[in-house]
Amino acid sequence: MIRHIVMFDVDADTAEDRNAKITEAAVQLEKLVGVVPGLRSMIVGANAVDIDGNYDFALVADFDDADALAVYATHPAHVAVSKFIGTFKSRRAAIDIEL
Repeated sequence: MIRHIVMFDVDADTAEDRNAKITEAAVQLEKLVGVVPGLRSMIVGANAVDIDGNYDFALVADFDDADALAVYATHPAHVAVSKFIGTFKSRRAAIDIEL
């Protein structure tokens, strides 16, 4: 199994705007479960503790294997969500862990 962890910072004028963008991203990302083959689960959450340097939100997704992660990367539903997030992300970091 592969655990895919991605963190994002959001470019927003207000906290309300940032939170709305995070909420919509979470809804769209979590809907990918059951759509993208090999995507077992996805959880998305906003940063809960305001510590300097923390990202604004993150996702944790579990995949059957590295091949399933590769399918996810190019799946049209995921590409559409990525484009949406790309309209407001200012920073991204990711790691993939084999479990």
